[in-house]
Amino acid sequence: MAQWKKDKIRRENGEEVEAQFPVIVSASRSTDIPAFYADWFFDRMEKGYSAWTNPFNNKQSYVAYRDTRFIVFWSKNPKPLLKYLPYLRERNIGCYIQYTLNDYEAERLEQGVPSVENRIDTFKQLVDELGKGSVVWRFDPLILTDKITPDNLLEKIERIGDSLLGYTEKLVFSFADIASYRKVQANLKKNNINYQEWTTEAMDAFAGRLEQLNKKWGYTLATCGENIDLDKYSIQHNHCVDDTLMIRKAYKDKKLMDFLGVEIKTIENTLFGTPSIPSNAIMINADTYAIKKKDNRDKGQRTACGCMVSKDIGEYNTCVHLCEYCYANASKQIAQANYTAHMQNKSSETITGKK
Repeated sequence: MAQWKKDKIRRENGEEVEAQFPVIVSASRSTDIPAFYADWFFDRMEKGYSAWTNPFNNKQSYVAYRDTRFIVFWSKNPKPLLKYLPYLRERNIGCYIQYTLNDYEAERLEQGVPSVENRIDTFKQLVDELGKGSVVWRFDPLILTDKITPDNLLEKIERIGDSLLGYTEKLVFSFADIASYRKVQANLKKNNINYQEWTTEAMDAFAGRLEQLNKKWGYTLATCGENIDLDKYSIQHNHCVDDTLMIRKAYKDKKLMDFLGVEIKTIENTLFGTPSIPSNAIMINADTYAIKKKDNRDKGQRTACGCMVSKDIGEYNTCVHLCEYCYANASKQIAQANYTAHMQNKSSETITGKK
């Protein structure tokens, strides 16, 4: 886990407390901040800090945003971010969006999200504002049930993939590992979803078919948090909080590059020709490349997770998309109660509005 700089801040009630000052913020793996808490998040950024509750020990700590240079947003409906993008630009804070754009409409597994067409339109609007590559398409998770077969999933992926051609560079996916997540298993059983587990053979066969489908798109294919090696199908292990993408998007931000341990190089032609470019160079454009001299991987994440260090500021049991397979809520009722508490105190230090 990253040891962010710590310093004293003064809370709104006058109390002086210690806070951490992350350079990279994740908003958030634990809940959908863009969809439901964008107003809260940007209000807290303006106020300089927010409170965060550790899900393992229930202890509260404070996160200050003075040093924040980049934000990774995670969402199934990031449309509310559109009005806040100028705020980030004015403050030279970079961002990209991990956009989960599934199609489980017919099966009613995601009843709280807008229509697929609406979400595709939002995807394109965000790309127009942020640039191609700044909105990453996720079809996540891939679920098998008595009504959803691998054929169905490939048809769903193809429809969305066709619609996003020219707007995305990558497709990130994962296979629903239901047995490993008690919350998911409990929620599916509670909601009478007859799920099936993926076998290694089924995952391998699906990956091969997805590779064939991708020949018409040329997307980068990557799995999120999967142990299975699918290199033979040109499918990578993803880095969802990705320092390479940050470098491509914000290489002019010296403070961020210094934090990431990156050196930016300009390619200059001389009388002796163009100098050779190192094999580990990250190409930014025809004239510029970057060399990463530091391992930024978050050692506190799962073994199969390739994410770099970041500070997640979300809280579980607060997402009211209310997806039937949810891993982030213990129950729909708890999530709805927390959202109601938030709406009654929207400027609170915490997402839930609780002290």
